Amino acid sequence: MSTVKTRQLLVDVARELFARQGFEGTTMNDIAKASQRGRRTLYTYFKNKEDIYYAVIENELDRLSQKLDQVAEMDIDPEQKIMLLIYTHLRMIKETVARNGSLRAEFFRNIWMVEKVRKPYDAEERDIVTRILREGVQRQRFTIDDVGLMTDIIHYVTRGLEVPFIYNRLGLGLTEEETKPIVMKIVRRALCVNNTK
Repeated sequence: MSTVKTRQLLVDVARELFARQGFEGTTMNDIAKASQRGRRTLYTYFKNKEDIYYAVIENELDRLSQKLDQVAEMDIDPEQKIMLLIYTHLRMIKETVARNGSLRAEFFRNIWMVEKVRKPYDAEERDIVTRILREGVQRQRFTIDDVGLMTDIIHYVTRGLEVPFIYNRLGLGLTEEETKPIVMKIVRRALCVNNTK
């Protein structure tokens, strides 16, 4: 097995154990045993449990980043891209939390650890938002005075919606499909969307 595949196997096994048993309830011995690799192999790739925890978070954020890149590359109107980007981000965060069981508590309890790993991914996401906004301005779909400021607003608003979206508290009683037209109106106003194509 190649070193890349071995490392990925260890990360996958660690994620499953963290999801079932939590960060505190999982030991390096548990990970070595469940992966059918020796402790020496485990320590070849990771210096401690925190190191493998960071790798698990990075792996989850990679999944989000790949999805957002796919949205950015779509051949659709910039307005639709921004909406799709917002909802893809929220859905992927919710899916990540849901599929990680006990680990979800660690995500919220150890938010500083998550934030540390998340910083470069946030920068990538902000770049994607900036590209879409510039595309919208270039195509005369958006009227934006300051693309950087608008990127900040979209980025921080989307992040601020994560927890309510995860717990189904975004538009209490409304389905995701029912919230979309309302969110679309807000986005259209913020971006001063030009209706003529």
